[in-house]
Amino acid sequence: MPLQKYKDEGLLFNTNFLEQTSEAGTYGYRGELVLVKGEVADAKGHNKPPVEVMRGAVLLGDDKLKLLVGALDSVELVTILVEKFGEDFAPDMQALLYIVNIKDPVQVEIAGIGFVLIPLVQGVPWNEVVDELGMEKSDFKGQSAADKVMTLYRALSGYKPGYRQAALSEVLENTTDAVREVWGAV
Repeated sequence: MPLQKYKDEGLLFNTNFLEQTSEAGTYGYRGELVLVKGEVADAKGHNKPPVEVMRGAVLLGDDKLKLLVGALDSVELVTILVEKFGEDFAPDMQALLYIVNIKDPVQVEIAGIGFVLIPLVQGVPWNEVVDELGMEKSDFKGQSAADKVMTLYRALSGYKPGYRQAALSEVLENTTDAVREVWGAV
């Protein structure tokens, strides 16, 4: 199972949860997904914090990843994401990524998978995708955290975005200089 493998390899970071859904063998995850690990920090092999992550990752998987939602600081990281995790993508995986430095929302096909890419400078991917799908809190009422991910997956499976189709190369050539807006204690 990919999610357990990622946990064992230290690729899950700032984990909110990793748990089984009510569907046996299917697991939901929310947290961050490590794209580029930090260098080794000491003789015991502990790593420094990751260099690049997919923020606010929402994943669902059994033998393959069925759902991939999250935020990337740069569209260039899509290539790293696909190279690192692409072998675990189910052929019908639902993928929606929020990306800081793209101009317009688009649909792209990468490694045979349809990805929806939406600009987002600040925000939480879970909240944004719930809004994008027109879902309400009542859609998740009484569900476990993992089953909420399953509900999101089912809703995304029927989602038909009206965004134009584009090649990833075109998106990479037309980036903005936007950077993630971070809010915190003053």
